[in-house]
Amino acid sequence: MDPNISHTHTHTHTHTHTHTQMSPPTVRIVHSGQACNVEEERYSERVYTIKEGETLELQCLVTGHPRPQIRWTKTAGGASDRESSLHNETLRIENINRHQGGRYYCKAENGLGSPAIRSIRVDVYYLDDPVITIHQSVGEAKEQFYFERTVFLRCVANSNPPVHYTWRRGREVLSQGSDSGVEIYEPFFTQGETKILKLKNLRPQDYADYTCFSSVRNVCGIEDKSAHFTLSNRTAPPSIKLLLDDPLVVNPGETITLVCVASGGEPHPSLKWMRPDGQQLPKRSVVKGGTLTIPAVAIDDGGVYSCVGSNNVGNPAKKTTTILVRGLRKGRFWITPDPYHNDDNIQIGREVKISCQVEATPPEELQFSWLKNGRPLRSSERMVITHTDTDVSPGTTNLDIIDLKFTDFGTYTCVASLRNGGTPEISIDVNISSTTVPPELTIPRGRSHLITQEGDTVDLQCLVSGKPKPIILWSRVEESGVAAAAAATALMPDGSIQTESYDGILRISNVTREMSGTYRCQTSQYNGFNVKPREALIQLVVQFPPAVEPVHTEIRQALGRAFSLTCRLLRAHPARLLRYEWKLGTRLLTVGQFSDQRDDTNYHVRALNREGYGEYTCDITNEAGAGRCTFLVTAYPPEFYYDTYSALWQNRPRVYGFKLQWTQMEPNAVDRILAYRLGISPLVDRQPLSQPLVGKTPKGELLTYNLTELIKPESYLVRLTPITRYGEGDSTERIITYSGRLSREFQCGFEDEALCLFSQDKNDVFDWTRHSAATRDTKYTPNTGPSSDHTGSKQGFYMYIETSRPRLEGDTARLLSPTFNSKSSPVSNNPTYCFAFYYHMYGKHIGETLNVFLHQKGQAVTDTLVWSLTGNQGDRWCQAKVNIHPTTAFQMVIEGVRGSGIEGDIAIDDVTIEEGECKDPPPNTGGHTMVW
Repeated sequence: MDPNISHTHTHTHTHTHTHTQMSPPTVRIVHSGQACNVEEERYSERVYTIKEGETLELQCLVTGHPRPQIRWTKTAGGASDRESSLHNETLRIENINRHQGGRYYCKAENGLGSPAIRSIRVDVYYLDDPVITIHQSVGEAKEQFYFERTVFLRCVANSNPPVHYTWRRGREVLSQGSDSGVEIYEPFFTQGETKILKLKNLRPQDYADYTCFSSVRNVCGIEDKSAHFTLSNRTAPPSIKLLLDDPLVVNPGETITLVCVASGGEPHPSLKWMRPDGQQLPKRSVVKGGTLTIPAVAIDDGGVYSCVGSNNVGNPAKKTTTILVRGLRKGRFWITPDPYHNDDNIQIGREVKISCQVEATPPEELQFSWLKNGRPLRSSERMVITHTDTDVSPGTTNLDIIDLKFTDFGTYTCVASLRNGGTPEISIDVNISSTTVPPELTIPRGRSHLITQEGDTVDLQCLVSGKPKPIILWSRVEESGVAAAAAATALMPDGSIQTESYDGILRISNVTREMSGTYRCQTSQYNGFNVKPREALIQLVVQFPPAVEPVHTEIRQALGRAFSLTCRLLRAHPARLLRYEWKLGTRLLTVGQFSDQRDDTNYHVRALNREGYGEYTCDITNEAGAGRCTFLVTAYPPEFYYDTYSALWQNRPRVYGFKLQWTQMEPNAVDRILAYRLGISPLVDRQPLSQPLVGKTPKGELLTYNLTELIKPESYLVRLTPITRYGEGDSTERIITYSGRLSREFQCGFEDEALCLFSQDKNDVFDWTRHSAATRDTKYTPNTGPSSDHTGSKQGFYMYIETSRPRLEGDTARLLSPTFNSKSSPVSNNPTYCFAFYYHMYGKHIGETLNVFLHQKGQAVTDTLVWSLTGNQGDRWCQAKVNIHPTTAFQMVIEGVRGSGIEGDIAIDDVTIEEGECKDPPPNTGGHTMVW
């Protein structure tokens, strides 16, 4: 297909409902915790604003069967790129910092249809303390601030959002024009981040206390901050001096002390020690004011140390010293066969030169001696020993053997040491014999042109022979030419110009595209022959999959609208034969091949319909793999949930009613819902009975709608569709089933993810956990908790509290039932309900307590304890029943209290609330119990 043609697709879809248990994932993000604000920006992007140091808590609510896998990711840097466990839908970042702002994505997939993705942008607000710095325009080098000088007070504070500054002199607020001797301005290049107070021709009244206030106008409750400075005729920049030798020469293991003192400056300067290029001070060092102590100094501690004195006036003062730690390192040797005859072999009657090189600190203390076969060797006419000048280059000693004789074959040793001791000497052995041969270097067959893919590990190999065997030096050759003499300017993978190898192999792990090119291996004169280097070249080609943009984009679009998706190719290798493939979910939309003239591909939808929502992907592929553009095309989804199941209690023989209740979960986080469309149809013939339109929603309030004249015993499908200014949003469906019992009873076995709308109390210490015996991990506490749910099923679910760490004695977990409306009326007595449930309390540490409270929401909110039990009740499920007499809307609260140890958990299952008195209450089970 020609990529220049934009592709149009239309959908035909017959809407049928099948009662399969499988369903693709849906996902939405809700937030709890400490947001300052949640608002919509254009394109309905959700922005969550939080103060630095607070706790970010985002919850990913998913539906779908099988249970989707949830993954939280972050756009920049992948800081939160982590796999969540089955129940860990919450992304929680305690003590959030400014670098953790950005866009967070929650992705859910279960293998059915497209993965569901939602995102939210987190904006972290902060305000650092402002800093005032003082500069004068003339006479910076002079110690005093004179009259008729212009002085600048600069205030700087880092913040998000941008900071607003105000200045005060004493108690007087300074503003532009309020004082002819003062100018206030914001330099253009600082983009409003600093505010400068300019005092022209300093006057006596300018010697005063100045305060800079920085403000972000109380967003997120961030209070204003301030900095103070007192300007006087003594105000002066800092000066410092060092009380020590320079350079300081020490032996390894000694303790050294560097002393820096302030010799001038007002206010009194603060002093700190630092090393160049951001190097850390030695870990063992102790800093006290201007004194730096380094105990047991090591060779690596040598180098430059600087003392910096600053008082925010003028420029900081800096003095530098050098520490030299005595030591010898990098001992090397090389053999030069017959330097005058350009011969690569050692021959009797010719000259041989042995050279040794050592890096010494300090260089002037270096001394060498020579041994032959272990005996000291002195310079003579035929054995000439020379040393180079250490001021010019690293210390080198040469032994020239003139007119080589058979008796000269043997082991020569050069020994390097320091005159003042303090460090072990280095000795290097060099064998001179008739078997000493110059090096040869070759590339194995088929290894001079290597093709690899990004991310792989590749070995570049040069075979080297010779005695002594030389070190191999690897370097890169400039791309302009593969000539051997080309300059090696490109860096090696480890960041160096050259890399040494003793076995001739250069291993590059996790190859990147930047590592493509020509590599040179060559023999080094070090630890071998000093002859013309042998060298060879290896060409490395790194293939990488296409890089594309955008990687992920969320597009909001309403029904019936047109939109275009564009996937751009940034780079790829190989860049020929590139193909593209557009998909919606798993359905192939179009494929094609890139022409040489184009670097993008488009997909166009003329009119979006329901089936057009979802995840569109464009894969651009070459031999090395694929780059993927992902576009999530979504409606403007409303968010709402059903509050409670509440059948209408009617005694009419042929019909029943149902009270449908729902609410909008986060009214401020989505497009405003203008109305809801309610559709209801019997499950038998699927003909819609009615399509009433429920009116405009009060923000966040519980909405109710009474369904009446439902025919017994039929079931009905109810579809609730929110309507925004962009059209219809995502529908939610629910099946209402009639049964004789259900009209007067609420029951919950915790088998569904929604927990029958039970919820965790936000004010308790920890939460109840939904689990089944089939998935529960009891390897730590094998003798606690039930081995099945109350019905005996290992697959069945129940709720339990886990008492292992980090739980402490007395910690509570509270589970809240849905809210029920009591049927009391002014005329009748308060009705009685029977609250019943099964519990399992087992384990040797079961000092736990299980409490049940009646939580009533009248004019005053009351919690009444109606049932309690403490202690080990054995490895069995028991039933509890209790009569309750609510007078208003109520909830049941089930509270677990952790005991003294980890062996002992509490579980509950099959909770029911039924009209009327409890029948056959269970016998007293023995523990500490109260039953009403």
